[in-house]
Amino acid sequence: MIVVGLTGGIGTGKTTVAKMFKDLDVPVYIADVEAKILMAESTIIKEELIELFGEKAYLNNALNKAFIADIIFNDQSYLEKMNAIVHPRVAEHFKTWATKQNTAYVIKEVAILFENGGHKTCDYVISVTAPKALRMERLLKRDDTTVEKIEAIMKNQWPEERKCELSDFVVFNTVLEETRMKVIKINEEILANLKF
Repeated sequence: MIVVGLTGGIGTGKTTVAKMFKDLDVPVYIADVEAKILMAESTIIKEELIELFGEKAYLNNALNKAFIADIIFNDQSYLEKMNAIVHPRVAEHFKTWATKQNTAYVIKEVAILFENGGHKTCDYVISVTAPKALRMERLLKRDDTTVEKIEAIMKNQWPEERKCELSDFVVFNTVLEETRMKVIKINEEILANLKF
């Protein structure tokens, strides 16, 4: 199974691009979504997160995101510890999911694909990028957040230029129709390369 990593900084529009691949009948695995499901359903993950963050990590059997976000915001080492608990489980879950897909390739959408070394397990990598001002605008509209919180997240992600340099394909996601055309072109290129 050919695995195509899809990544990009916060607010670049990875979800939009992922949906465009879905529209082309390419199976898409959204790692963040699956991680949230696993954190809610996996007893092992729950136990380890409670051990890391304390009893307040879960509230009414649901992950207490605000509580955890506050801890991470004040001490970055907790983010690494949490990722060390969750990421290996997500990677295993993805492998199982990928074997069930009956297509030429699958997309694995991961926000921190390069940061966690996930690009090494991909045959191709697509980076989605957009100007910082546009990303800020999108995030302030979309999320109940602040500029400071967005900046903190951006600081934990690799610079866009570095990701783009290491990617096989780059999508500049500023104009929707242009993005769609680029996705169609990338899909055609990947499929053409698989025929050899």
